[in-house]
Amino acid sequence: MKNLKGTFFAMGIAAAMLTACAGGQEAPQLTASGLNPAKFDTIVNGDTVKLYTLKGDKGMEVCITNYGGRVVSLMVPDKNDSLVDVVLGFDNIAQYMDTENSPSDYGSSVGRYANRINKGRFVLNGDTIQLKQNDKHDGGRDHCLHGGGDTGWMNKVYKAEQLDDQTLKLTIVAEDGENGFPGTVTAITTYKIVNGNTLDITWEATTDKPTIINQTNHNYYNLSGDFEEEAGGLNQLIMVNADAWTVADDSYMPTGEIRPVEGTTMDLRQEHAIIEGLDREFDQVKNANGGYDHNWCLNTKGDDTQVAASLYSPKSGIFMEMFTNEPGVQVYTGNFQGIQGEENIVRKLGKHYPQYIAVCLESQKYPDSPNHPEWPSPVLNPGEKYFSHAAYKFSVK
Repeated sequence: MKNLKGTFFAMGIAAAMLTACAGGQEAPQLTASGLNPAKFDTIVNGDTVKLYTLKGDKGMEVCITNYGGRVVSLMVPDKNDSLVDVVLGFDNIAQYMDTENSPSDYGSSVGRYANRINKGRFVLNGDTIQLKQNDKHDGGRDHCLHGGGDTGWMNKVYKAEQLDDQTLKLTIVAEDGENGFPGTVTAITTYKIVNGNTLDITWEATTDKPTIINQTNHNYYNLSGDFEEEAGGLNQLIMVNADAWTVADDSYMPTGEIRPVEGTTMDLRQEHAIIEGLDREFDQVKNANGGYDHNWCLNTKGDDTQVAASLYSPKSGIFMEMFTNEPGVQVYTGNFQGIQGEENIVRKLGKHYPQYIAVCLESQKYPDSPNHPEWPSPVLNPGEKYFSHAAYKFSVK
């Protein structure tokens, strides 16, 4: 009887521990990455926003909000078989929505056009199209960036359908004239965990009149999982399968020149620590605030069975390979993280992100492609289907 009483007492303590003190409510069921899904529940213009969780059979967990189609956390096993969150982000929907005090493109499904269009202007079938110019630079060089930034798709609500434990389908309908873009576009982003260790992303779209489209995912990767290490993203080893890059001016706009990487700090063909190969006196790096923010012309030429790029953290042993059917990849080394007023912004799980803390590998058409007809075309016509694919495969070594 004494042991039985002890058992009941222990059970009572356990039950109490599962109950929150305030109002007797049950403690929230957190994701493996420590997120509280309730902090993502909201309504935006009548549309429901939630956090969705995908789980792979090898431990991978991907948490996604349908606000901007954003990956909020991405958990993968490290060399010690411990799960590590490898992407930057916030742990609540309020900060993602606060584009004035905590602006970010973290994890978003960018649209209608990723990257920049020169002065937000291009000619399509003889008509001059003027887009929203949300990317400001000196000398009147104001460009359209990521489809209009805070009024682009990264800050719109997608209709979400979780098809199974590994698959989330997100749909958005963008009206004709939105941020200046022609055509009503229906676009679908599908996130899927494949083979237990790969985050597979597809983008599909149709239009009712000629338009341009160029979607990407904007995850910021730090494979060590240490989001507060000074310039920690630069300690990652990088490889980009590209013999050339599109030269950019100091407003990040391509000049039209495609230059060989051979003999320059832009040569990422052999895996090496980013910090070891980064020449901050090189004009292209100077223009990008001391890091990379450039488009590489991939040797894979649309073959998404070949490795386009990779990252590796010796600290965690986590290795990521990227595959895509797109002709280019934008490598961005977090050059503006933690500076210019961002140093006081609290991110996921109370972290403060320093400069150069992570690396983006964004599959894409080349920046400003609508103004360079010699480059792979971003034009989508009625009756055609846009299809873009990127996959991020994780392992340890």
